[in-house]
Amino acid sequence: MSAAIIDGKAFAATLRERVALLVPAFEAAAGRKPGLTVVIVGEDPASQVYVRSKGKATEAAGMVSTTHRLPDTTTQDELLALVRQLNADPAVDGILVQLPLPKHLDESEVIATIDPDKDVDGFHVVNAGRLAVGQEGFVPCTPLGCIMLLEDRLGDLSGLNAVVVGRSNIVGKPMAQLLLAKSCTVTIAHSRTKDLPDVCRRADILVAAVGRPEMIKGDWIKPGATVIDVGINRVDNGEGGTKLVGDVDFASAAEVAGAITPVPGGVGPMTIAVLLRNTLVSAYRRENVALGKGAI
Repeated sequence: MSAAIIDGKAFAATLRERVALLVPAFEAAAGRKPGLTVVIVGEDPASQVYVRSKGKATEAAGMVSTTHRLPDTTTQDELLALVRQLNADPAVDGILVQLPLPKHLDESEVIATIDPDKDVDGFHVVNAGRLAVGQEGFVPCTPLGCIMLLEDRLGDLSGLNAVVVGRSNIVGKPMAQLLLAKSCTVTIAHSRTKDLPDVCRRADILVAAVGRPEMIKGDWIKPGATVIDVGINRVDNGEGGTKLVGDVDFASAAEVAGAITPVPGGVGPMTIAVLLRNTLVSAYRRENVALGKGAI
């Protein structure tokens, strides 16, 4: 293996420490701690685990964590009423409605009801628009974490050719916008892109976010490129159990790439760390407390 491993777990731990160090200054200025509220509907096991992890991380950073656990029978009106209540609560700086929701609920309407200035997930159409035109807003946690890893590894990204494989509203599209804002030349590729391997081979930065296990092979990668693998896929390990793999065939890609994120331990840990960062930023903005440039 020739590629350097981009250690997202270590970077995320450092980011969480930086957030925790800034919480006391906010509390001294505002007279309260930053607050993140998570709403979860139903009993999806993966969502339950993720929500518990968010709660523990929030409290470990010195912030207030609140979770509303609602039954599968919750109606659209009941969920929207709770979101509006949280919008109006001055102690809540970040609102996160855990997705996916049960099928009878309208995710788009729920997200649209969240106050954009408390939308620390960065999913609201207002925040998507702010990102597109270069205004201050909240960016989805996973792509923002990817940009942090890229800048930590490469420094100035300007002029580099970047290919994003995937066009979701949560990762692909905001990832492309962030790279464009860093003056990269950006291509968004997807399942219908003609000659996808050839497109990928042009990339100095290759971001894989398609949700297809080990789809991107080593011979798709430009020698020396930096590869960010956003995929998290559970597959059969051949021994009666399962294992986690990314959207990139790590073994073959690591022979070609200059640097690569592993799965697990690459992009994944960044998501919660950036969520904490966004919550702290929201608190500082809402209370009009100065946050030093470059602090987080």
